[in-house]
Amino acid sequence: MTNQVTITVPATSANLGPGFDCLGVALGLYNHVTFTAVPHPSLTIEVTGLDAEKVPTGAKNLVYQSASRLFDRLGQRPSGLHITQENNIPVGSGLGSSSTAVLAGLLGANALVNGQLSQADILTIATAEEGHPDNVAPALLGGLVLGVMEGDQVHIEPLPIAPQQVVIVTPDFELLTHDARAALPTQISRQDAIFNASRLPLLVRALATAAYPQLTLAMQDRLHQPYRLPLIPGMAEAFTAAYAAGAAGVALSGAGPSLIAFAPDKHDQIVAAVTVVFRQHNLGSRSWILPIDTTGTQIRVSQ
Repeated sequence: MTNQVTITVPATSANLGPGFDCLGVALGLYNHVTFTAVPHPSLTIEVTGLDAEKVPTGAKNLVYQSASRLFDRLGQRPSGLHITQENNIPVGSGLGSSSTAVLAGLLGANALVNGQLSQADILTIATAEEGHPDNVAPALLGGLVLGVMEGDQVHIEPLPIAPQQVVIVTPDFELLTHDARAALPTQISRQDAIFNASRLPLLVRALATAAYPQLTLAMQDRLHQPYRLPLIPGMAEAFTAAYAAGAAGVALSGAGPSLIAFAPDKHDQIVAAVTVVFRQHNLGSRSWILPIDTTGTQIRVSQ
């Protein structure tokens, strides 16, 4: 049995406009989780970094819960466990923080007990825990990833994406994923389905070739963003401000409340413009200018 393993997982942004529940990209912002097996029965969890106060340090910790389920699945576990989490991804932000916890727990547990689960096995389990692959797949593999579900089976298609930087602005506003889901309609029109279906391939091609002029059209969406933008104070105005400041494509990151903007330049100006809008709605915000991550989750094992 391995004594210690460290898992590094990138943030992700899912949907990207028309790619609802199927498209996601990994970003250069990372959570680090270290598992140490200890010889006596115990569980200790230490959390540092961004939003550390929001992360449980007991049995309700999501990293531990995912790890514990995998120990049960594999039929073995260490006598005791010490977990340290260094968080750099904001919690509940639409940047895949829960996916990082699920993946870290699964991969950490698998490595600690010398498990034989493959990357594909881990992805299948993580997708089942998260409900869809649009965050866990790019977090695991890096880059831009399309995930297609057929029943319980997940088909993953890594897609090319040009090296670039993106803007992330996260307002200080709590938007529960449950509430964001509840806002969506149960049925859509044929016109709206065609609208999104026509834009998704255009988006994939534009991201692959850094065709920024196409992104404004390609990132349009009628399936989820029109229903979610009103839930976040100032978000519709923030979209407008980002475009006015030089963004080529703007979308909600996941279910929100973060905004993601793609642009060839003027990243600082986009951050400033969006920040002003949220401030006008009495909301503070946090922002990042991030590269695309192309390596995905990294595992470092110590004996």
